[in-house]
Amino acid sequence: MTTGTQLAFENTFVRDLEGLYLPWTAAPAPEPRLVLLNEGLAGELGLDPAQLRTPEGLGVLTGTAPPEGATPVAQAYAGHQFGNYSPRLGDGRALLIGELVAPSGERRDLHLKGSGRTPFARGGDGKAPLAPMLREYLISEAMHALGVPSTRSLAVVATGEDVMRERGPEPGAVLARTASSHLRVGTFQFAAASSARGTSTSTATGEVEVLRRLADHAIDRHHPAARDAENPYLDLYRRVVAAQADLVARWMHVGFIHGVMNTDNMTISGETIDYGPCAFLDAHDPATWFSSIDHAGRYAYGNQPGIAQWNLARFGEALIPLLADDQDEAIRLATGVLETFADAYHAARDEGYAAKIGTAAAGPLLTDLAALLAEHKPDHTLFFRRLSTAARGDAGPVRELFADPSVLDGWLESWRATDPDAAAMDRVNPAYIPRNHLVEEALAAAVDGDLEPIQWLLFVLGHPYDERDGFERYAQPPGPDAAPFRTFCGT
Repeated sequence: MTTGTQLAFENTFVRDLEGLYLPWTAAPAPEPRLVLLNEGLAGELGLDPAQLRTPEGLGVLTGTAPPEGATPVAQAYAGHQFGNYSPRLGDGRALLIGELVAPSGERRDLHLKGSGRTPFARGGDGKAPLAPMLREYLISEAMHALGVPSTRSLAVVATGEDVMRERGPEPGAVLARTASSHLRVGTFQFAAASSARGTSTSTATGEVEVLRRLADHAIDRHHPAARDAENPYLDLYRRVVAAQADLVARWMHVGFIHGVMNTDNMTISGETIDYGPCAFLDAHDPATWFSSIDHAGRYAYGNQPGIAQWNLARFGEALIPLLADDQDEAIRLATGVLETFADAYHAARDEGYAAKIGTAAAGPLLTDLAALLAEHKPDHTLFFRRLSTAARGDAGPVRELFADPSVLDGWLESWRATDPDAAAMDRVNPAYIPRNHLVEEALAAAVDGDLEPIQWLLFVLGHPYDERDGFERYAQPPGPDAAPFRTFCGT
């Protein structure tokens, strides 16, 4: 692969953040085979899909032959996992290859999952089964098409070896994904702890050096306007809080459940990251959770805004040494920013839901609707999609989602009085989401060598707002006899 003209790499993470990574190399991939390639994304990045399909291209996508200029590293970070702090997590089965600079000038990390064991592996094998990597490819691309900020998937490459999991041997694979960066709340937690272990007694110099370098890097990469603020690090915090408030509101609008909202899975950029045990609502129930490792439902659908604020509190704690010389003043400043989350989230949530019901005169309508949906639990996606049909005069399809359709009538009457815009509703309420039963069906077929179901699913989900004849099954929830759905993280 002629990488000089095809891949323009920079390595500002490696240049700026010594101490927050370990140089590492990928494990061999005995018989690499391209399973999925995102040609559209490749084009946006200035990559030639034909060359990515060559043996040299597969070497780039598996990390076994990094291109010139790349510096593969395993990133270091800490994190609260299900509320419990782990001081040393990091990329246990992943590598940051470097930063692609697209023709547009946009900078995107190229990051590999399943590329082999690193010093952060904590006893794991560092490998990834094919199905979870295909799952992340599918869901992340669906989220992108839905307009939700997300990491994106470039390719899935089967490695030609099996990995052992509880269900037995499974085909191994590497996922190549891109993001505006992989900086996380957990990265700042690790840097803060590293700075606290410094030998200097001066908070202005050595003690906070690692943390300050990281914050400066994050400002330059994601929030450069913060550099001109009176307190740049406080403004960084404010901007990250706002970005996450908007992101989680968007999750709630489409019924997305992340499933593992640990602080190492919350980005500074405001992108969704790490699609392990994620899934989408069928019935609208705030208590819904799917992850097999979330035994108490900590990360249930309705808990996500509160968990996001909790995570952001941990981010604020990490930034305390940078916010003011006096710790009490720093805490006061951070608390003031954190307290803006609720208003920012509610504003983004209500703005999005007002668009979903097609009226700016939402007000009490949204409060009453939230209570109706939580009590009667209609299908989340079908309810909002069919509501536009009601706006056009036929309420039958949306009423039939309720066991007692009459419970909706009073709300419908008040809502219709606002003259909702049906066409605008169709532009924000998807006809298609990654229905969990269809995702599992497609993944099982792909593992058995049949990629047609996943290709069709990717095609449909690439245009989620365009309802088309012949694709009705992709809009339907599972039948009433479907078994309870559970997701697994794939590690």
